[in-house]
Amino acid sequence: MEQKNENSTDFILLGFFPCFRYPYLLILLFLFIYTIAFTGNSILMLLIWLDSHLHTPMYFLLSQLSLIDLAYISSTVPKMVANYLTGRKNISYFACATQLFFFLTLGLAECILLTLMAYDRYVAVCNPLRYTILMNPKVCLKMAAAVWIGGAITALVHTIYPMNFPICGSREINHYFCEMPAILRMSCVDISSYEMVKFVSTIVFLLGPFFLILVSYTLIFLTVLRMNSWKGSNKALATCFSHLTVVSLYFGQAIFIYMTPTSSHTPEQDQIAAVLGTIVTPMLNPLIYSLRNKEVVGALRKCMGRCGN
Repeated sequence: MEQKNENSTDFILLGFFPCFRYPYLLILLFLFIYTIAFTGNSILMLLIWLDSHLHTPMYFLLSQLSLIDLAYISSTVPKMVANYLTGRKNISYFACATQLFFFLTLGLAECILLTLMAYDRYVAVCNPLRYTILMNPKVCLKMAAAVWIGGAITALVHTIYPMNFPICGSREINHYFCEMPAILRMSCVDISSYEMVKFVSTIVFLLGPFFLILVSYTLIFLTVLRMNSWKGSNKALATCFSHLTVVSLYFGQAIFIYMTPTSSHTPEQDQIAAVLGTIVTPMLNPLIYSLRNKEVVGALRKCMGRCGN
């Protein structure tokens, strides 16, 4: 069979569960989730920007998380909805590569950011006297730069390789966006070497940060157990539990997709995992952080009071 991988040839996105009898219900559901995610993350970023009480390293990093989540869900859902409404399922080679690049950049950036947020909580709880030194504004800006640059460089590598594997036959992508496992399934050459590279990269960018997060929170919990003040320990744990919830949601689906060989799970399983990571999690993150955070709730009430007056 002749191998083809021409840049001028479009890919076909089959969408989310193409055999589902009522696709418009899924579209309405995704639009509803997208609206909540867009509104929640936008409000959270606006509150952090407007309220001076939230101008701290923790909330600066949280604003970066909201920005990533906002871009994350916007990189997939609008295209999926547009394809359904227009009836066009094609996506150009360049657009597919661009979507894959941004998806990987944002995913890797979130992974690095969650690790830095755990470090921030570690310093705040275990080394409070040195917090203003270790987490000064310059350090926070360097952290943000490392998040975006590190994610973009690594994503560029993992975009170039999969997009240049030769493809035989159908160019139909059994997914609602251009994701790496879906692209790899269309390749007609042996990709075992790249699977090994992907596995090693996953260890570095997923298991490594996950281990650092576990170490950070182990030290935090040991410090909290030694606290004499119940109020202080309760306040320390409040933000930690919110962050751990987000970590569990993110790393769970990411490890499933990227730590296992592409052939070991079905396209449907990939789609469900992707929905949890790229659609559901961005919706839940602002709710998790705001509902469990009195400072954010207070800033929201203050802002609403100003608007009412």
